[in-house]
Amino acid sequence: MSSSASSARGLAVLRHPDFRLYQLGRLLSVLAVQVESVAIGWQVYALTGSALALGYVGLAQFLPFIAFSLLGGHVADRFDRRKVLAWCHAVMLLCSLALLGLTLAQMQDVRLIYAVLVLFGTARAFSAPAHSALTPHLVPAKELSSAVAVSSTTWQVATIAGPAVGGVLYAWGGPQAAYGASAVGVAAGLLLLLSMKVHAGGGAARELNLRTLLAGVHFVRRERLLLGSITLDLFAVLLGGAVALLPVIARDILHTGPWGLGLLRSVHALGAAVVAVWLAYHPLRRRAGRSMFFAVALFGLATIVFGLSRSLPLSVLALAVLGGADMVSVVVRRTLEVVATPDAMRGRVGAVNMMGVGASNELGEFESGVTAAAFGTVPAVVLGGVGTLLVVGLWAWLFPELRRVDSLERDAAVTPELPSAQDAAPAAG
Repeated sequence: MSSSASSARGLAVLRHPDFRLYQLGRLLSVLAVQVESVAIGWQVYALTGSALALGYVGLAQFLPFIAFSLLGGHVADRFDRRKVLAWCHAVMLLCSLALLGLTLAQMQDVRLIYAVLVLFGTARAFSAPAHSALTPHLVPAKELSSAVAVSSTTWQVATIAGPAVGGVLYAWGGPQAAYGASAVGVAAGLLLLLSMKVHAGGGAARELNLRTLLAGVHFVRRERLLLGSITLDLFAVLLGGAVALLPVIARDILHTGPWGLGLLRSVHALGAAVVAVWLAYHPLRRRAGRSMFFAVALFGLATIVFGLSRSLPLSVLALAVLGGADMVSVVVRRTLEVVATPDAMRGRVGAVNMMGVGASNELGEFESGVTAAAFGTVPAVVLGGVGTLLVVGLWAWLFPELRRVDSLERDAAVTPELPSAQDAAPAAG
């Protein structure tokens, strides 16, 4: 295929008006959350000087996320997903304003920050499945793979700029400047969501009971490609995630300040964004399963290098490679999820997927904090990378069908007969 044809394919997905609005709103809201995340990490560590306290930042978000994710999936299949996202953005705006108010009041008790993060984690439990299920309503089916890559690019661009902006704002005006900017970004994202015209699902899974609540779990357990890809990402990032320890690494090992922390957070996303842009123009057409396993193994190796580094440039390079490798896994997993799941189930299947992502991220932050407190920061990161490599080898043996996936669109076709068909009526038009 010519480069011009490839470029046209990559850009074509942005011609849909609601998809453009959605991506712009997502860019602003994720940017705001990333600015806020840098401020929270630096503020909590400044107040406590404790790596374990940073672990609790992840735990405070993880517990409500896990507790309400299945319910969030049900809500995403029952109601208009755009409206669900709008309500979640409103709650996230309240969280940003609460953090701003606590900081202006010169709060010293980090437990109040944890309380706000519990509310934020609850909002994420409802927004994540709706986000996961919304994209197929915004683009034609034949453009889903490119749409997933573009959505991943949007997220990564925000996570590139967000930490850098957050570090600069924190250094310039303290946490209150970062929290104020975050509130503005979330509010702008909310307004763009309200401007969209699409009716995104709603009407499926009308009755809330244990069967409908667990329908997504049963579907993922039956579809081994989904089960393998979700759990591979879960355990690899759970063990290999070092992001929670970046404030410690930046200050105590690399001897840099808030700007350096912002750089480290940004370059991880930069590597991911570069790969996401490439995949938007050049989707994986062959050997997708092997590419996923190779990428996760590279993720583990880059984690080990990052843990052993004492040089800021080497750490930056390792995080860029780590982010790029992770993005290959993300795009394969998300495309498998979209292609292999009927619309009436996408909210609940997305909830299961996001529970895995949440477990690997937020619980991974807690695990990293606990491990660092017990063994030290460097051993915690290195052992996590080694654990990731072991997981890759084990999963390649446990899920040979995932390793053999060639074409995502062909090998992950939706199964006509669903075990939960009685639980999910067709989504309203």
